[in-house]
Amino acid sequence: MHVTLVHVHVKSGDVEAFIAASRANHEASVRENGNRRFDLLQSPEDPAHFILYEAYATAEDAAAHKETAHYKVWRDTVANMMAEPRRGQMMRGLCPE
Repeated sequence: MHVTLVHVHVKSGDVEAFIAASRANHEASVRENGNRRFDLLQSPEDPAHFILYEAYATAEDAAAHKETAHYKVWRDTVANMMAEPRRGQMMRGLCPE
């Protein structure tokens, strides 16, 4: 399984708008071929810090996600909300297989 943890820090005034845009991206992403999980996580200590947990069956499925219309809308919508560039951390999913 191909997993990416996307660390995102948004501007404090954009938290609700970021959640709304990310919820729409989540709802479409979980219907993609090869998607295993697509979670939006928010830090309880810092409400402007998020992690997107993206799990796909293969690296090709994860790459295909970035070509979808809903991803491109999300990317463009949240671009100016970022307090700093988002950072993807690649992981290998071991369990479940």
